[in-house]
Amino acid sequence: MSLDFPNAIRRYEPVRGCVSFWGSEASLEVMFQIELDVLQSLSPAIIDGSESSFLVAFDLNRSAILGAARAAYSRKRGSYHRLSAGNFS
Repeated sequence: MSLDFPNAIRRYEPVRGCVSFWGSEASLEVMFQIELDVLQSLSPAIIDGSESSFLVAFDLNRSAILGAARAAYSRKRGSYHRLSAGNFS
């Protein structure tokens, strides 16, 4: 089976400094978090520090983010992954 992202929901979590999103493989749910500074580097012209700007940056870069999430999951299958700048180099 492969990792899928059937649910487009993402959640801004300022206290944790990330946006969270979820994937699944068969019956396993996998939580991902992408650090806010990564979103800022992916879309610097969009980020103004607001929740909506981080969520727009996530949506605009969804393909690259999901690709990085799949790569992280393929290296280490687990139920939680935090994506940082190193996942996008």
